[in-house]
Amino acid sequence: MKASELFDVAGLAVIVTGAASGIGYAYADAMADNGARVVLVDIDRAGLDQAVAKLKARGGDVRGAVADVTDRGALRAAFDRAAGELGRLDVLFANAGIDSGPGFLGMTGERAADGAFETLAEERWDKVIATNLTSVFNSIRAAVPHMKRNGKNGGRIIVTTSVAALRPEAIVGTPYMPAKAGAAHLVRQAALEFAKYNILVNAIAPGPFITNIAGGHMRDPEVAKAFGSAVPLNRVASTDEIQGAALFLASRASTFVTGAELVIDGGVMLGRAD
Repeated sequence: MKASELFDVAGLAVIVTGAASGIGYAYADAMADNGARVVLVDIDRAGLDQAVAKLKARGGDVRGAVADVTDRGALRAAFDRAAGELGRLDVLFANAGIDSGPGFLGMTGERAADGAFETLAEERWDKVIATNLTSVFNSIRAAVPHMKRNGKNGGRIIVTTSVAALRPEAIVGTPYMPAKAGAAHLVRQAALEFAKYNILVNAIAPGPFITNIAGGHMRDPEVAKAFGSAVPLNRVASTDEIQGAALFLASRASTFVTGAELVIDGGVMLGRAD
């Protein structure tokens, strides 16, 4: 089979959460530029409008839906409307997430009181777990009834986890690790349950990427340098470098892949050789 056929997503009905910027926008961009019909979901109305306008200007078949992924009722309504407008739902990118504040160490190795277990704000814990873990459950549950209606064609669910799901991080806020690890295991649980319906559930685990998360701090050259120093490729990534993985998991190129977590980290999990 030709590569153009293997990775073909033209005509697919796609929902992307957290799509106004960063990795979510990169997913929507990759799908729309290759002919998929995409609904971008985000809580940020202004950012969402800009993202939709940008993709439409390039000829993309896209539309936006404002919704808070932690609001089950609103999210389900947004998914139902999207599936109704598109006629079906083939692919979900459950991507929405937030940062978790400071870790217990600062960028230069000093202890950070705000990130310590004893002083970590309980409200912060609750918000990160709700947005980075519970919202994945909300998104999958809202999408699956529509995918089951596709019969043998099933569907694809791709969850954005993180290398933080696989190891502890000192400079990343503590709630982030269990939230992403929980999301990764939820992917495996969902993959097992929905295999019967040919609904494939997988995760993409990014390493350090330049996005707007945490106020876009990764755009600061010093911050990028600090994070990049832990990467064997010696740099952080731009969001277009995750689009190939998105196309792979959304297309027929991955018809026998489910319950997997694809790490895109520049070698972070290998450790440094020098």
